[in-house]
Amino acid sequence: MSAEEFGTRLDTFFGQLPKDFQYAVEIRNAGLVGHDYRQVLERHGVAHVYNHWSYMPSLADQHHRMEAFTAPFTVLRLLTPLKMSYEAAKKRAEPYNKIVGELPEMRRDTVELLKKAMAEKRRAYVIVNNRSEGNAPLTVQALMKALQAEIYPTDERTGALCV
Repeated sequence: MSAEEFGTRLDTFFGQLPKDFQYAVEIRNAGLVGHDYRQVLERHGVAHVYNHWSYMPSLADQHHRMEAFTAPFTVLRLLTPLKMSYEAAKKRAEPYNKIVGELPEMRRDTVELLKKAMAEKRRAYVIVNNRSEGNAPLTVQALMKALQAEIYPTDERTGALCV
């Protein structure tokens, strides 16, 4: 279906949903991520789910295409390395007990999106799959450390917290 038809159907769908809930949409067609899609989500206060998945653009590129967050919250799903199939990511990550390959761009983009969301007083949810780097808890720990370093940097010379 065309991007225009998708937008029209999505707009109709969200127009029929109860307003008591918060909604987010994850799409896996890079061609749909853009201005028209953003307008539909924004009109209904629905979040775009930024997904780091096989055949999607980077998280930063998705945000660039979206131009802005669309809801009072945002969701990031870190699923697989880019340009890698689900099956290949699964085989690479098993048995899920260690980081099998850091994804520096994914980590950097995640931290940057979190900082933007925080600056705009939006809640942010990050969902990490074992298939992204091999072990979701270790990826979460690395993201927390990177975010803390961005928010509360230390003086390299003294190790003192710079506030």
